[in-house]
This record gives sequence, structure tokens and C-alpha cells, in this order.
Amino acid sequence: MGGAFLAAAVLARVGGRIGLPTIPLFILAGILLGPHTPGVVLVSDPHDLEMLSALGLVLLLFYLGLEFHMDDLKAGGRKMAVAGGTYLALNVGAGLGFGFALGWGTSEALVLAGVLGISSSAIVTKVLVDTGRLGNPETKPILGIIVVEDIFLALYLAALQPILSGADSLAAAVVDGGKAFGFLLLLALAARFGTRVVGRLFDVKDDELLVISFLGAAVFVAGVSEWFGVADAIGAFMVGLMLGSTASGERIRTLVHPLRDAFGAIFFFAFGLSIDPGDLPTVVWPVLAAVAVTLVMNVLAGLGAARVYGFGAGPAANISTTLLARGEFALILATMAAGAGLDARLSPFIAGYVLVLAVLGPLAAGRSSWLASVLPGGRSSGAVEERVRAGV
Repeated sequence: MGGAFLAAAVLARVGGRIGLPTIPLFILAGILLGPHTPGVVLVSDPHDLEMLSALGLVLLLFYLGLEFHMDDLKAGGRKMAVAGGTYLALNVGAGLGFGFALGWGTSEALVLAGVLGISSSAIVTKVLVDTGRLGNPETKPILGIIVVEDIFLALYLAALQPILSGADSLAAAVVDGGKAFGFLLLLALAARFGTRVVGRLFDVKDDELLVISFLGAAVFVAGVSEWFGVADAIGAFMVGLMLGSTASGERIRTLVHPLRDAFGAIFFFAFGLSIDPGDLPTVVWPVLAAVAVTLVMNVLAGLGAARVYGFGAGPAANISTTLLARGEFALILATMAAGAGLDARLSPFIAGYVLVLAVLGPLAAGRSSWLASVLPGGRSSGAVEERVRAGV
């Protein structure tokens, strides 16, 4: 683990000097030092870092919840639902169509619908932090879309599991979906009405006790969420949502920073460990085609979300590029597909697709002004931004 931290740090420092974001460099460190690449192998079995990787994802989403205030959710619930629904309709629909176009099978197409349709919450969070956009107006719809995606994710996994396992019981699928939705509803009610009680429980002066308390709460609720069929990340997000509105919220945001950064790096490093570069050439053309589809759908979804919120070309470009990356959920689907004995091309395809977008997403987000300049109204908004920067 020490080697993983050091390798990620060295590559990130080198990349930082030439303007590269840290996420793809952490992933690259995992690829280079993993079991699938010749040379030094730090971790022979990616499962050795599985728990630490899960903790990294939990902390990233917990921090995202801290930044997403309940007032934003109350005031913009309808817009959030419309923006999130539009994003899912475009991307999941395109993923399903792409899956059928490949001709690999119906089950494979259903898997690809999720792979192409759901953004990486972890990478989105890291991009927002790295680019300093957490306070931007367009960050609210971005976080709203992530919330809608995670709710959809819980229901989607509950419906997909019996299909992949060959189960013919509709009742079992309904029960699983109902259990997941019921727990999500319970978390939402707790976040809506339980903030005052939660605030009293976490109102401690000692930083040590506060760290232990919020970390225990985030991890515990994440674990319980997973048991109910809800993504562990959404459970951690809801805990952050509750705590962010308490009197201790600002202290918690400060205290969680080093934990988020350290274990977030391990999450992306472990992500790289799972990628076998040798499998990628066999699916290079489908991967490139899927990336092109995702780029187009994200631009359309970004324009749609911007229109719902009354934003211009700049925020639309930020929404499109920030949500571009795919990650942890796609890898979960790859594991499920392999266990179900689906087409062997799925795993390398998903690995290649995720790797390309994990690199392209943060790079595109950092240069979203290029996209903004070619979107409708982009030239005029770009001129206004330049005048503001010049102090005119």
C-alpha cells in the first residue's frame, strides 16, 4: 500500500508539471504496477486493496454530500429530476441502442446500457474539487444528476440481477427493487427531517471524536445501503447531505479533506490494477465508437440541463465534460457480466471504454472553454468572460 501511495504521488507530481489532472495518473500507476503489466508488480491481486478502494469511494461521495446542501435539494428538486431524467434518457437509451447494434446479445445490450449511461460519481467529485468549481452555479445540476443517477442505479441493478442470473421470478426482482427503493426513501426522510437530531449527536468539540464519529457513520450507512441493494456510495452521500447542514458541517469538511484525498488516490490506483492492457486491442473499434456516442450524448444532455436551469454555453460545457467519465459502476457491471457467463468481449470492452473516458473526462473538464466556444451562444459568452477577467 505504501508503494501504491508513493507511485501515485510521483506520477501525479510529474503530470502536474505539464498540466495533467491527477485521476488518469493515479489509474496509470495502477496499470503499470499491477499484475497485468510486465515489470515491477506491487499488487499481484487487485482484491487485496478492495476494502481500501471501497473506503475511497465512500469518502469521495461523503464529501460530495457535504457540499450539496438540503436547501438546494428542496428548492431545485423538480429541475434536478428533469435534468437527471434527460441525462439518463439520452445516455442509457444510446447505450442500449449501441448494445443492440453490436449484436452481442440482449443481456449484453442491457449491461452496455448501464455502462454507457451512468457517470462515475468518484471521478465527477474529484474533477469538481480539482477544477475549483464546487461553488459554481452549474455544480448544482451536476450534483443533482449524480443523485438521480444513483437512485436509478439502485433500481437498475435490482432489475438486472435476476436477468443476468437467469432467474425467472418476477416477484424476486420486484422484492429486491422494493427493498432498495424503501431504504432510499428512508435515507431521504432522515436527510429531510432528521438534520436537527443528527446535528446534536455530532456536536462535539474534540476533533478526534468528530472524525471517528462521521467516519463511522459514513462507512456504516454505506455498508447497510449495500446490504439493502443500494449503492454504498449513495448511502455515504446521504450521510454527508445530513451532516453538511449541521453546525459541525464546516469542521467536518475541513477534517475529511486528507482522508478523502488519500483513500481517493487508492480508489483510482486499484481501478488501474483491474485493467489488462493486453485485452484492449481486440475491442479498440467498439470502444472508440462508444466513446464517440457518449461524447455526443453528453453534449446534448449538457445543453438540455443548461436550458432547464437557464444557463449559457459555458456552464453547459462544464456540465457536459464534468459528467463525461465512467468508472466504478461500469466495473461492477463487468464483474457481474463475467460471473453470468456473457460474451467474453464485454470485460475488455468495458475496461477500455472506462479507461479512455477516465483519462478524457478530466482533461476535457479542464478545457471545457473549447467546447463552450462552439456551442450556441458560446462566442458571445466567451467574450463576456474575457472582459470580466480583464476587469473591463
